[in-house]
Amino acid sequence: MLQIFRRRPWLRDVLIVVVALVGIRAYQQRDLPNGPAPPFEGDLLDGSRAALAVYRGEPLLVHFWATWCGVCRMEQGSLDAIAADRPVLSIASRSGDAAAVSTYVTSHQVKPGVIVDSSGALAERYGVHAFPTTFVLDRNGDIRFREVGYTTELGLRARLWLAGW
Repeated sequence: MLQIFRRRPWLRDVLIVVVALVGIRAYQQRDLPNGPAPPFEGDLLDGSRAALAVYRGEPLLVHFWATWCGVCRMEQGSLDAIAADRPVLSIASRSGDAAAVSTYVTSHQVKPGVIVDSSGALAERYGVHAFPTTFVLDRNGDIRFREVGYTTELGLRARLWLAGW
């Protein structure tokens, strides 16, 4: 095995980077729930009521974000595209009251319905410490995937597809 590293020293560097990334990912996801998603209900900005239980029977993307989060802004186009044909619950956490979030949603043309979590209580219930954090639930309401940070549209769609199996 050591012979491989001597002939190809770059392979050792790649292995170190992979191990570091896996460790960082594990650390970021340390408090996130697994298994059945914690149930919740909330009011969407349009005044309608959203409940996790309503989405049983189909995969669901639950996305925690904040108006002050630059990475969340970069990822918004992917979520808008997914929301056009898949169910997405978007939760604006620690971003002010409904009026402040509504102003942001209007000015940035956010497409998915948004629940306002001004106190961050819902984010805490889900163990969210960083934004964006995304959960992909299967048709039974179980968490199949958890992602912290930027995720591509293709990556999110692949996870939703896998959650549908």
